[in-house]
Amino acid sequence: MNATLPTAEALRAALAGLLDGLPPKQATQAVDRLIANYRGTTPTDTPLLRDRSDVAAYAAYRMPATFEAVRSVLDALRDAAPDWTPATHTDVGGGTGAAVWAVAGAWDGPRTTVLDWAEPALALGRELAGASGLPGLRTAEWQRARIGKDLVLDATDLVTVSYVLNELTPEARNALVDTAARAAQAVVIVEAGTPDGYARVIEARDRLIAAGLTVAAPCPHSDACPIEPGADWCHFSARVSRSSLHRKVKGGSLPYEDEKFSYVVATRFTPRPVEARVTRRPQIRKGQVLLELCTRDEALQRATVTKRHGALYRAARDTDWGDAWPPPEDTP
Repeated sequence: MNATLPTAEALRAALAGLLDGLPPKQATQAVDRLIANYRGTTPTDTPLLRDRSDVAAYAAYRMPATFEAVRSVLDALRDAAPDWTPATHTDVGGGTGAAVWAVAGAWDGPRTTVLDWAEPALALGRELAGASGLPGLRTAEWQRARIGKDLVLDATDLVTVSYVLNELTPEARNALVDTAARAAQAVVIVEAGTPDGYARVIEARDRLIAAGLTVAAPCPHSDACPIEPGADWCHFSARVSRSSLHRKVKGGSLPYEDEKFSYVVATRFTPRPVEARVTRRPQIRKGQVLLELCTRDEALQRATVTKRHGALYRAARDTDWGDAWPPPEDTP
């Protein structure tokens, strides 16, 4: 059962309770410092989250967006492997556990272990999960571990690594990806939807393929990416609903925001193949839909679907950025 909607609602409620009583000025100062760190270009080998105020500010500022990005990626994995259900899950560098919430919304019952080097983040993630009322979250284990080249992972079905590679040196990044590839049946890596984030994802993608895994998403193949380096980058978007708390912490007024992210999903098993994937937001015009596609033969193409295509045109009008194309036959 997919519990995404109630899981999202439970996360918003947990975050609202988290910041209750935290002085607004203290939260704002922590958010400003974290933004400066996360927008920097120098990898760090020390935790960015130093104390509870840092962690609380980070959770309110980043967890909803990270949750929605990872949720979108897990949807792609579920589409690629509809009959596969992970029994075990390891979230590397999981911090306060946004990816854990997304996994709990995608499948019932995976036994989850969260690894992070910031004890305040683990403590708060454990607290949020315990207050969720969701069995998959309440039974998660939260363990302190140094994320880097010396990390050892036990065998597991699913490994998630979300918004972590940017914090590591190149050597530590490569070691982590190689370790995840050896340990897991499926590896999910998510980074910011920027040129630098995409470059880290492509680097990880190459290492996962070299380790014998098959790309399940977003690429419709495991061959070289057809995007010319430096000319463009592959990224996607997830809509994030903003609570009043979220708007206050982020200093925004809109009830939503769009989280841009790049990602790769690779598996030890054979995923369901797709012909192409929509790589930009579809352009809906009078009587036609324009789709930018990455296809299985490695080419980037533009497809024009018109009313003459009948059911395919109706499907195109409902197709979103990041979806497989044409839609799987079992898609309503």
